[in-house]
Amino acid sequence: DKDEGEEKEEKEDGGEEKEEEEEEEPEDLQPTLRDECKQSSKCAPSVKHFEHCSEKVEEGKGFKHEDCVEELYVTMMHCVDECAGPKLFSQLR
Repeated sequence: DKDEGEEKEEKEDGGEEKEEEEEEEPEDLQPTLRDECKQSSKCAPSVKHFEHCSEKVEEGKGFKHEDCVEELYVTMMHCVDECAGPKLFSQLR
């Protein structure tokens, strides 16, 4: 047997879930902005450098244990994040 307090809590909990479902999540703009920045003239050299490194490694022509981490994170992603960051934060409210 449930007492009246427990039944009331269940009804209230169900109401909260319904309200949460109705709220729409805002669109995540970061992936779109990052893609735009990757294609920008500012980041193009960094992207090209990373792609060249990746091709060398995949073909086995790179240095032993080369992994292109520096080209990816230090060079390319730094440029992309530096480009996308201000655009993203200007749209957040």
